[in-house]
Amino acid sequence: MKNFNKFCGVFAVLMVVFCCAACNNNRNAEPLYDTVTVVENLVIDENSVPIFPKKAALTTDTARRFAIDLPKRCDVNWDNQAVVSVVPAEKIEIIRLDAGDKLPDLQVSDYEFRDLTVKRALEKLLDGTDISVSENGEMIEKISGSISAGMLSDAVELMTKMGHVYYSYDAEMAEINLMHRAKWMIKMPQNENIIMALLDAMHGADLRNLLVDWHDKTVVFEGNYQTEREVSRIISDVAAKKYMIAWDIDVYRVYPRTDNPIVWMNLLPAFGDKNIKMSIPGVVGRTLVVGPEINTKTLQEFMSQQANVVLISQGQFVIPNGWQSRFDIGQCSKEDRLETDLIIGATAKYGDFGTRKKIDAKIVLRTSNGELASFNVPTSVGDNYVIVGIPTHSFVTTPETLINPFAELVVFMSPRVISIVDAKQQSTDAKTPLVGDALRAFLSE
Repeated sequence: MKNFNKFCGVFAVLMVVFCCAACNNNRNAEPLYDTVTVVENLVIDENSVPIFPKKAALTTDTARRFAIDLPKRCDVNWDNQAVVSVVPAEKIEIIRLDAGDKLPDLQVSDYEFRDLTVKRALEKLLDGTDISVSENGEMIEKISGSISAGMLSDAVELMTKMGHVYYSYDAEMAEINLMHRAKWMIKMPQNENIIMALLDAMHGADLRNLLVDWHDKTVVFEGNYQTEREVSRIISDVAAKKYMIAWDIDVYRVYPRTDNPIVWMNLLPAFGDKNIKMSIPGVVGRTLVVGPEINTKTLQEFMSQQANVVLISQGQFVIPNGWQSRFDIGQCSKEDRLETDLIIGATAKYGDFGTRKKIDAKIVLRTSNGELASFNVPTSVGDNYVIVGIPTHSFVTTPETLINPFAELVVFMSPRVISIVDAKQQSTDAKTPLVGDALRAFLSE
């Protein structure tokens, strides 16, 4: 009996130890339930599917920015830059699309029309034939004239042009359809600089929805009679030009390392006054016209002595001589920044400037809020522009910012001249590279 009591005591002690160990294990073990979070009456746990607010049916930003020409626009080869280049002149054609079938070979003679709409004038002309006339949209403009003799196709072409409308002929239906708008295709030259200049000139004329086939070198667009006239004028003017002007551009944000702005006067002892040719103040900022010794590499080395320098955008644009175009910093920016709203506009002409050959340019800096500054810059071929003193705070839209008040935007622009010559002349000139004496002889022509 004594041994039995002793065994019961040991068993009780073991049971107590076992229960304590089990309690400890239960404390250390994972809970039998998942931790949940309740947000606005929704239970969120690790297996929950994210719930996002519904978005409007808009093109995503990255898809909207996609453009085949961006790699061409947003790349500058500073190590192989030609300030003067020669390209052959090429024919540029504009062709009407969807013009329909050929009109019947009918003769027109002694036909006169007075104060009639195009539709009514054509109906009167075609009276007695099986050809009908319809119109897409009301055409109220009235025309007057007379045709002594000629083909029906010439008469219809004349009357529709007088009324600023277009026509297409359906031979199966024997119907002439009149319309306010038409579609065209432009056969572009092979040189991409000229293609860029033409596209930029058309964008400058507020022509949008241009369908560019970079493989076939064609552009398709749609518009009315005024659109056709504007594009024809651009093509004619570009075809008559002897020169085009291009700019290679670097855009920097500069962060001073101290609580002081960059001392730009130090450019004079650093490069010598012969390399700083002009100083042009603007409402905001200043443009320095500098010699070729101040380039992207040497400028960055100079700025790096006083500040941290970040390249935020790089690219190029081309304009026909005497035209205007622009460079959108945001289109070629490395990433979204405050300054990507900035546009650099340029109007320029290369030619005689007070008996000297100059690039006479007007450079304008503007944002969606309006113009920041403008500069009239007459320069010689080989000179560069450095635009300094544009505060980064000009682009800040919030009451407070972490950006240093002395941070600034710096724009480096290097103009180039593209000479358009006859193909036979180019084959002769190609034997002589445009450097040294050959370049000086070219510029003195």
